[in-house]
Amino acid sequence: MRRRLINSTLAVVLVVIAVFGGTLVIVETRTITNSAQESVESEALRLASIVDSRLISEERISAGLLGDQIAATRYARIDIPGRAAIEIGDRPDGDVIEARATGGEGESVLVQEPRAAVTGEVGRTLLIIGGVALLAVVAAVLLAVRQGNRLAAPLTDLAETAERLGSGDPRPRHKRYGVPELDRVADVLDASAERIARMLTAERRLAADASHQLRTPLTALSMRLDEITLTEDLETVREEATIALAQVERLTDVVERLLTNARDPRTGSAVAFDLYEVVKQQLEEWRPAYRSEGRAIVCSGRRDLRAVATPGAVAQVLAALIENSLMHGGGTVALRTRVTGNQAVIEVADEGPGVPADLGARIFERTISGRNSTGIGLAVARDLAEADGGRLELLQPQPAVFGLFLSRAPED
Repeated sequence: MRRRLINSTLAVVLVVIAVFGGTLVIVETRTITNSAQESVESEALRLASIVDSRLISEERISAGLLGDQIAATRYARIDIPGRAAIEIGDRPDGDVIEARATGGEGESVLVQEPRAAVTGEVGRTLLIIGGVALLAVVAAVLLAVRQGNRLAAPLTDLAETAERLGSGDPRPRHKRYGVPELDRVADVLDASAERIARMLTAERRLAADASHQLRTPLTALSMRLDEITLTEDLETVREEATIALAQVERLTDVVERLLTNARDPRTGSAVAFDLYEVVKQQLEEWRPAYRSEGRAIVCSGRRDLRAVATPGAVAQVLAALIENSLMHGGGTVALRTRVTGNQAVIEVADEGPGVPADLGARIFERTISGRNSTGIGLAVARDLAEADGGRLELLQPQPAVFGLFLSRAPED
């Protein structure tokens, strides 16, 4: 690109010099030649006037007296009737510029100048014009090199940025170059980098959320299948299989919900549903895990509440809170349903040490955890609650009490 820019700039400059320089040379040559011709004619007239005045006053006329009246490079011949011709200077050879003048007393004056003197003046003028043209060419090349560097360096930089994006490094550079077209390309690349970064973040978040959210349902399903393999009672097998199928359906709902939330966290599919049914389902699913830890999980409060939300999302939020109490809490875990204003509330409390004071509300941020865990569960639970227009809050840090607030469905 640099070479093309230099060549194109140089070509333009040379064309301009050829057109305007050639015209200037022709004009200057004619001007110098005409000026020399006018000077010779003027000198011939002046010399004739001097000779005429001396003849009238009958003064002596000689080459010595008239020698200082013409230029040293010129030749003059004065013809006076009845007298010998007077010559001043050396008669030039070759091509000359000459002028003749006649005085009032009949005298004739001839002035000549070698054309070589005019040619020398033209040569000096052409040399000056050539020097200026050379300076113009040098300046044009330097300017082209500078402009080439100014354009080529940003293009190289943009190419490196595009290559970096293609290699999986989506960090925007926010670098501009002062050239509107190049800055536009940089804007597009930075916007693409930000979009790629968001997509990669969403994919990583989806993978982390899926790993976290699917772990517990799969563990519960595995426990159900183990119980089926260990029992020989047909009714028990049927009961456990029915529960396992229900867990598979909930597992499918978890996957669909995670994918929907990954595409647009604000997307919800809220419907009116029986809140206690979801709470009861979670109690049945988690009771074996609590029993194996020697702990209990109980429920109290109103059982006639209907809320507006996505049942699967509410189940996932409750599962995250119950699992959090199982891993980090202690004693009995109590779920309580109540009404406040036009909202239905589910509280999840345990008897453990609670949330450390230095965490507080930051417990809902990703990677924030009071124990050695991923810090994802509560963050996902909060996102799921907010997607349906609800909210998840830490009502009491010690012992921990979490509250899930949902829009209450109108009573029939």
